Amino acid sequence: MNFLFDTIQFVLFLVVLTSGSVFFGGLFYKALIGERNLLSPILLKPEKFIYKIFRIDEKYEMDWKEYLKGILSFSFLSFLFVLAIQLLQQYLPLNPQNISNVEFFLAFNTAVSFMTNTNWQAYSGESTLSYFVQMIGLTVQNFVSAAIGLSVLLALIRGITIRQGKTIGNLWVDLTRSVLYVLMPLSIILAILLISQGVVQTFDSYTTVQTIEGSNQIIPLGPAASQIAIKQLGTNGGGFFGVNSAFPYENPTPFSNFLQVLSILLIPGALVFTYGKMLSNKKHAWLIFGVMMFAFCSGIIVSYWSEVSNSSTFHSSELMEGKEMRFGVFNSVLWSVATTVASNGSVNAMHSSMSSISGMVELINMQLGEIIFGGIGSGLYGMILFILLTVFISGLMVGRTPEYFGKKIEAYEIKWAIIGILIPSVVILFFTAIGVTTNVGLSSILNKGPHGLSEILYAFTSGANNNGSAFAGLNANTNFYNILIGFAMLLGRFGVIIPVLAIAGNLVKKNITPETSGTLSTNNFLFGFLLLSVIIIVGALTFFPALSIGPIIEHLLIKSGYTF
Repeated sequence: MNFLFDTIQFVLFLVVLTSGSVFFGGLFYKALIGERNLLSPILLKPEKFIYKIFRIDEKYEMDWKEYLKGILSFSFLSFLFVLAIQLLQQYLPLNPQNISNVEFFLAFNTAVSFMTNTNWQAYSGESTLSYFVQMIGLTVQNFVSAAIGLSVLLALIRGITIRQGKTIGNLWVDLTRSVLYVLMPLSIILAILLISQGVVQTFDSYTTVQTIEGSNQIIPLGPAASQIAIKQLGTNGGGFFGVNSAFPYENPTPFSNFLQVLSILLIPGALVFTYGKMLSNKKHAWLIFGVMMFAFCSGIIVSYWSEVSNSSTFHSSELMEGKEMRFGVFNSVLWSVATTVASNGSVNAMHSSMSSISGMVELINMQLGEIIFGGIGSGLYGMILFILLTVFISGLMVGRTPEYFGKKIEAYEIKWAIIGILIPSVVILFFTAIGVTTNVGLSSILNKGPHGLSEILYAFTSGANNNGSAFAGLNANTNFYNILIGFAMLLGRFGVIIPVLAIAGNLVKKNITPETSGTLSTNNFLFGFLLLSVIIIVGALTFFPALSIGPIIEHLLIKSGYTF
């Protein structure tokens, strides 16, 4: 009976996700290219007002280097601002609990985390950060860091679609439209729906209540719903409260749970169809969406099977440790896979308590480069890097100059694509090696054996791929991990953005050549199969040795009766 109900819920989720992606993909297309759209009567004047206040010439175009300088400078200023308000927290308003200033290295890690759209948290929100820092610092970054990713995607699309130009758009216009027309309206709607379900949104101080056992318990409050809405829609992650979406005040009902997990994938899915419209090729969009959906569903099936299989070691047919009884196994699995394919990182169950196979699925989802849906914009531009690599390899196989929508794919693009794909991988493996071979790294793990290795591998995988979730057994609030994961997040973010913009800047200079009978089709099943194969070979197999001595050997040992 549970299996039937879970299957129906999964099918319903897929139907709503697919139809929502198609619908919003069309809406985003008009808004992002500046055409009149459904929200223009409300938002056109605010958009023009923003341009006027900040003296933005919306007709001015940037080349890729100027576009990149804008991103780097804006991101650096964002980092400094979030860092400063944490270090001065106790002197700022909206701090009813009188929470003290944040320690420097933790503040550094948090500022980097939210600036890079990672939202890795080495702290518990309700005991570490004031309402002011949560709203003015973190929530604002949830909007603009997601908008940066979307802006980079738009720049890359222009590089592919513009016929022999020099510029790839205006960063400040892209940033404004991304926030105003995509992120803000959906966040307002979702926040209202979450409040209707019981998610808290208040400036009141924490409340002390008496439990039925007669002891006192502090109930944390705060303006949570507004941050939760954008953290999910912006694929930011990061909990207003320490235990994230497992906390009843952050995720109180099955409907709020459905809304939140749907919102994690909605905008990344919709942007695939926005991309198809910009290319004037819906078939290619469906192929990309199909590859993403196949990988996503495969992860769900494998994880669910692992969580409900009979275990002689644990003497249970369903693994419930670390899961909310309100949501059960399937909703925990659905969320764990959705949050790791989408670089979101929020959780409604403890990933470290999942079965070793489920933990491996979560790791692989991130290690593929966060391209199966992925972050806002970043997921799709990461997927395009793999598409360019697939086109190049396929072209060499048939003896033709590789082309992608009429643009020749040459050594320059492939070199940058490889750099963009390999940088996060190198960071993960190198930093994990440091973690598992130093006393300071090993001193933070909770479990010994292969699960302890997985805790460290998961932390750097999450950081370098800008996900933000964790195997919570690892004590990451140490100077060692705050610094090292901070640098992993920076390299994982900008080590991909820079290659993507370099590719966009080179592609935009090229003429679009007409298709011929020998042109490789990127719209058919064969190309989808090749793309999936390249993703698996280049992405997943890079980490096979590390996975072998982590979750794989852990699974085999648990089958033999050993636990960790």
